[in-house]
Amino acid sequence: MSWFSAITLLPYGAGRTLELKTSYYPSSLKVAPCHNLTAAIMEATDYAEIPEVTILLLGDSEVGKSTFLSRLTLGVNSHDLDEPLPPYSLPLLRDLDQPFIFDIRLFNRPYRFRFFDTASPTNYTLLHPDFVVLCFDIGRQETLESCKERWYKMVEMQFNVDEKAPVMLLGLKRDLRTGWRDGDGDDGGMKEGVVPQLGLRVAQEMRCDRYAECSALTGELCSQVLEDVARTAARTTTEKGGRTEGTTCSVM
Repeated sequence: MSWFSAITLLPYGAGRTLELKTSYYPSSLKVAPCHNLTAAIMEATDYAEIPEVTILLLGDSEVGKSTFLSRLTLGVNSHDLDEPLPPYSLPLLRDLDQPFIFDIRLFNRPYRFRFFDTASPTNYTLLHPDFVVLCFDIGRQETLESCKERWYKMVEMQFNVDEKAPVMLLGLKRDLRTGWRDGDGDDGGMKEGVVPQLGLRVAQEMRCDRYAECSALTGELCSQVLEDVARTAARTTTEKGGRTEGTTCSVM
């Protein structure tokens, strides 16, 4: 079993394929935390030349950012992107260990992704992210409203003054959409979660580059979201950048 065996994902352009390779795990997984890299691979690769991409996850507390990052550490099954991931026991990540670093092989070259969120021991307001992911809880509409009224404004004023960094709106806890929760209204009624049309509309209003949803708990759509995040992050290292053209918001 080769350490660098290629895994073909989805068609990408005419006559091309998108490849995502692991630096550590066998071919059953495609993403590896860099602290687990083997010595042989570290010796075989000049890491000084690997492009690094800083990815910042923003959003209210308890929307699922940490669970999403935990899911990423497990990697992705390669046999079928349309099947949900098995219900692994998700690892517990420590905020003190941020940034969470992943070495990815994509477009036939290596990249290093550095993930931060708002619980980072380094004040997140001091970071200079190359890619920002706005996260909300699909089961709570107010967290989507907070992305628009609070977090996106922070991105525009502080992190993306030059408008070069792509912005993704990511709905988490997709498994809770079918449920209902106690409403916050005076009548004590029930309130529905965020439907895809509403999430996409808000993403378009904020001029986000991408919109996606997943459930880190069940693994639903996590493979596709990881691919979307990896592809967008890699493109930030190119001259063209990771922004979408015009006012288009791409849907995963």
